[in-house]
Amino acid sequence: MPRLDELVGEWPNAGLPMTLAQRTRRVYDHLAAVYPLSTMLFHSRAHRRALARSGVRDGMTVLEAATGSGEMFRRLVRANPSGVTVGFDLSPNMAARTGRQARRRFPAARTLCQAVDACQMPFRNESFDAVFCCYLLELLSGNDIARTIAEFHRVLRPGCKLSLVLIGQNTALFNSAYKVAGRLAPAFWGRQVERRVPELIKSAGFRLLEDHFLRQIYYPSRVLIAQK
Repeated sequence: MPRLDELVGEWPNAGLPMTLAQRTRRVYDHLAAVYPLSTMLFHSRAHRRALARSGVRDGMTVLEAATGSGEMFRRLVRANPSGVTVGFDLSPNMAARTGRQARRRFPAARTLCQAVDACQMPFRNESFDAVFCCYLLELLSGNDIARTIAEFHRVLRPGCKLSLVLIGQNTALFNSAYKVAGRLAPAFWGRQVERRVPELIKSAGFRLLEDHFLRQIYYPSRVLIAQK
């Protein structure tokens, strides 16, 4: 099993350009303390489904992109106590909070969580046995979505799985409300993209294995499980 320092090069310290991504980072930095409530109310069911279908076993080397409040990251550490669980988020405050909570709850586990841009992951090729990404792609530009999915493919080992959780687009009333929210606060809400993602992951070299729609308090999610 690799050491943490074998997986990760130097974390990039340079600031991101003045783009929507930077505004998103600022927004989530400010919301780090209260965002867990949103995760508990709207996302936890999708997180459970993704983990259950991911094939994660104890002893793996697992990556979560965009840890957010850390709810999924803690699930991964709990399922993988003898392995290595690495996470990152664009928001330094989110990443720091997630890392602190994981170390406090699982002091014996090998974990690492830092602030990183998903388009430029500082990991060696074929480093991970599983990759998770929940509710990130909605906040990226089209080009950055493609770059991020290509990065997932690069860091995964052959035959291993990518688990994606996306905001569903299968509820017309929710879709209309989300469009309005996205126009009012694009750095927080982003926009729905899940209908385009299956073709993007196939184009990146993945094989789509499973596709699940589910809801939690009227909040629709789509869980995709793909294999490199």
